[in-house]
Amino acid sequence: MNKILYFSAVWCGPCKALAPTMDQLSNQGIPVQKVDVDQDHSDLSLSARYSVRNVPTLVKVDASGNELGRLVGNQSADAIKQWYGN
Repeated sequence: MNKILYFSAVWCGPCKALAPTMDQLSNQGIPVQKVDVDQDHSDLSLSARYSVRNVPTLVKVDASGNELGRLVGNQSADAIKQWYGN
């Protein structure tokens, strides 16, 4: 099953604006995994694996972790659902 990796940071204004949208989508059944880029520092960090340079960034991955697509910046719920495939 595909899921969305939601890369954000506590200091990021657009991330704060996107958070309620991501909560809404999660509540509608879209799998969302939030990743705080400031706390993601291990050698196996998701931020490094997916080369995330800006926040907020949404990365759609398959069950094996392969990237299927990405969105950068604040997005509407409808735009994210269309991109995700719902």
